[in-house]
Amino acid sequence: MLKILLTLMMAMLIATLLMTICTTISKNMNSDREKSSPFECGFDPKSTARLPFSLQFFLIAVLFLIFDIEIIIILPMMMTLKLMNNMMWTITMTLFMMTLLLGLYYEWKSGMLKWA
Repeated sequence: MLKILLTLMMAMLIATLLMTICTTISKNMNSDREKSSPFECGFDPKSTARLPFSLQFFLIAVLFLIFDIEIIIILPMMMTLKLMNNMMWTITMTLFMMTLLLGLYYEWKSGMLKWA
């Protein structure tokens, strides 16, 4: 029990020490206008560097990532076909695919997939 308490105290001490060092080192220096402005070969920029980001593009990108990860989940399930009972595997795949299709149908009906 003493070893566990000693290890816990050492971990807390190291974590506190590291957080203290990081906050001390990362203090913001006085920034001037030149350092915070975008650099364009020594000239003043022609337009603003902060362009508005399309929220619709962000939603489509997130949907792509979700379905990409789901494909990664489906691929190993093909390998488990030999190891599992056929009925159990079919139920699992059907539930998984139905969840995906219901999510896609909801996104389609709510208008998330329309590029306007």
